[in-house]
Amino acid sequence: MAYNHQPQYVATYYSIDVECVATGVEHNARGVAQIALVDQFERCLLNVYVKQAEGAVVSSYLTPLTGLTADVIAQHGVSLDVAVGYVRSALPPHAILVGQNIAKDVQWLGLEEGKDFTSMVDLAGVWRVWNPKFKSWSVFGQDHLVSTLLGTEVDTQHNAAVDALKSVRLFNYYHYMSAGDGGGEPALDAAKQRLLESPPAPSFAKLNPTWEGCCMGNRKTCTCGAPFFG
Repeated sequence: MAYNHQPQYVATYYSIDVECVATGVEHNARGVAQIALVDQFERCLLNVYVKQAEGAVVSSYLTPLTGLTADVIAQHGVSLDVAVGYVRSALPPHAILVGQNIAKDVQWLGLEEGKDFTSMVDLAGVWRVWNPKFKSWSVFGQDHLVSTLLGTEVDTQHNAAVDALKSVRLFNYYHYMSAGDGGGEPALDAAKQRLLESPPAPSFAKLNPTWEGCCMGNRKTCTCGAPFFG
């Protein structure tokens, strides 16, 4: 009889990431089209594509941003209910979710804190920096965090599984820096100062106020007039 002597690490921290397609021209008209779940040991536990409900219109797959296409969704997509069932099966109730604006991903999937998972850690808050010039907190997008802190090149095209992995690495890096081995508070302060001093690359929404007629939700160049939440 063969035995598997590999240690079975039990994770506490997990990252969920959601990619969406545009279901209308307004920047709030979005539908879940890909869901990924990665644990703190960088194991991808789930990567599932989601079909829109029968009769729903997809105004744009936002392919340059999401990497999603009609063919990919048609071949591999399942209903949102089925996909969320997969998430709940893979996510233990003791899980602490980490991610960039993670509450939005949780909202997209209808997950419940205290039932489907224990709590959330928002990387936007973890890596925020006090900006003395404007006397306010500066927060940064995932791409800027990854390129500045991890020294990793960032593609314009996103992918839920890759983005969830990036979130795990950013979270793990924060824990490493916070500990004595990583330099502690002085090293963490220096890393945050780099975030403040390094100019972020323009986002897809800034470069493209609209895509295939759909507003991308840049506050300064919004073309649809829909409200912004948060």
